[in-house]
Amino acid sequence: MNRIFSELTPEILAYSELCQSNNYIEPELYKKYKVNRGLRDLQGNGVLTGLTEISEIQAFKFVDGEKIGIDGKLFYRGINVEDLVNGFERENRFGFEEVTYLLLFGELPDRDQLNVFSQILGNYRTLPTSFVRDIIMKAPSADMMNTLARSVLTLYSYDDHASDISIPNVLRQCLELISLFPLLAVYGYQSYKHYHDGQSLFIHQPQPHLSTAENILHVLRPDSQYTELEARILDIALVLHAEHGGGNNSTFTTHVVSSSGTDTYSVIAASLGSLKGPKHGGANIKVVEMFEDMKKSISDWSDESKVRQYLVDLLNKKAFDNAGLIYGIGHAIYSVSDPRANVFKGFVQKLSEEKGKTEEFELYSMVERLAPEAIAETRKIYKGVSANVDFYSGFVYNMLGLPPQLFTPIFAIARISGWSAHRLEELINAGKIIRPAYKNVCERNPYIPINER
Repeated sequence: MNRIFSELTPEILAYSELCQSNNYIEPELYKKYKVNRGLRDLQGNGVLTGLTEISEIQAFKFVDGEKIGIDGKLFYRGINVEDLVNGFERENRFGFEEVTYLLLFGELPDRDQLNVFSQILGNYRTLPTSFVRDIIMKAPSADMMNTLARSVLTLYSYDDHASDISIPNVLRQCLELISLFPLLAVYGYQSYKHYHDGQSLFIHQPQPHLSTAENILHVLRPDSQYTELEARILDIALVLHAEHGGGNNSTFTTHVVSSSGTDTYSVIAASLGSLKGPKHGGANIKVVEMFEDMKKSISDWSDESKVRQYLVDLLNKKAFDNAGLIYGIGHAIYSVSDPRANVFKGFVQKLSEEKGKTEEFELYSMVERLAPEAIAETRKIYKGVSANVDFYSGFVYNMLGLPPQLFTPIFAIARISGWSAHRLEELINAGKIIRPAYKNVCERNPYIPINER
């Protein structure tokens, strides 16, 4: 019998109803058995599940036993990210390669060490022979995160030591993947646009002497042209997304899957699957879409009263996607401020001036100021809210001409550095396989012979 691969048949729909009705668990049972849903306690704090030296997030302090929100800070190997970025800027350098070195090896490189490391990454930025033709161009996907994961899993077949989890071999694999992620993502996008949208196909070869940010713009754009400011702001975006503590979903996935003893390619594919989720890596796309709807709905972007009303309508499920959310505002950990957004904002303003987008930047700034007030007036909140890094990153990628299909892959291109550091940390400190407990709340049932059912 012929069938359509993706068709939802009446039988599947019926099974779905049965599946949902017999798998629903009463929310009160989670409280009764003191289960921390999402590995968070009732106050929203993450349950402590491990130790790390790679990065740290500070968002609150305790005063007389009371938890008080503070301006957020992010540390890579104990160094404040703001200090790292300021250092790159003062010395007019790209920073992502240096941050990758810091995350992997736990210390800042000197100039010679950084040059050697950057050369290694540049030399690894070469895909196996015919990989683009035989793998990336075959069955291109509309979702570049799917393309990335498929390409990563396929690279296993090209590695003569794919399952070797000794530290030197895993380090080699991680460095190769860090170098190749920009090519896998961009080539996947170009292949899809060619085969599905009929656009011209061009495959630029990466340049070993260019930084990661420069190479992304070089291989993506038909003419390979970009300004220094464009490359430096994309580099800052990579730096700010490279790592964010061991408890975020994709990094925790890295630890969990690594603890099973499996290979690097399987681990990174699993982490990509986590990041692909809209609750994790896709928020900046929603921010851009929300602002596009806002600009269409409000004739005068400088009219504060109309912008405020639009935000209230968002919260009351009367605008945009009717989800009741102001995308890009609020964070699971940060309450007073997200340090990544603070660092980003100044660079965003410079880029908006170069691109003639100052009116849009002013609109973003107004929403950043008004949104917490609107949320405080309409919602019961137990901590402050502020703009997060996704609030501005989508705007930046838009100004850089990056297609929305590459927004989340750009996140992955940065975060592969953090995932690699955490994978190595898990293997170096290898203990037991990570295996949390789930309490069964199903009643005991007798077996009924099939003729009596």
